[in-house]
Amino acid sequence: MSNVEKKVEEVKGELTYEDKVIQKIIGLSLENVPGLLAIDGGFFSNLTGKLINTDNVASGVNVEVGKKQVAVDLKVVVEYQRNIPELYKKIKEIVVSEISNMTNLEVVEVNVDVVDIKTKEQHEADSVSLQDRATGVVESTSKFTSDKFESAKEGLSDGLSAAKEKVKGVAEDTKETAKAEPRVH
Repeated sequence: MSNVEKKVEEVKGELTYEDKVIQKIIGLSLENVPGLLAIDGGFFSNLTGKLINTDNVASGVNVEVGKKQVAVDLKVVVEYQRNIPELYKKIKEIVVSEISNMTNLEVVEVNVDVVDIKTKEQHEADSVSLQDRATGVVESTSKFTSDKFESAKEGLSDGLSAAKEKVKGVAEDTKETAKAEPRVH
């Protein structure tokens, strides 16, 4: 053992993982498993090759993370006519491999709950409608915000003009009053 290795061994500290890190590793590693259409909520789609909801890649993935071990619970949507026990075996292999390669944690349990079965066509239609709905929400929110901003800008402009007029009026009144009332020394 070299001097550097000895020094590193003497440094105290601890390496831990947030649940969401393990969830993301699992979610991303299962993205292209044939026959696995989605993990509860459709965060990915093998058919379109796009993440439907990148912010929530861990949806449907629940984990218990200890100092040395991990337990995993998944809710999945499977493609119709796939052999589900074979798919379960493939999911376990990938989860165990990715978690141990990236974290050195031991996966002690992988539970898979099949919540739905769909054809590729049904899943693709659902995924597209999800994406369309999300896009529609973004567009309508953007238009609403833009309209409100324009309205507020106009209101602010009108208010500013009215305030300028008032200040101008007060200034003129003050000048008139100053001329009419001579100062006494």
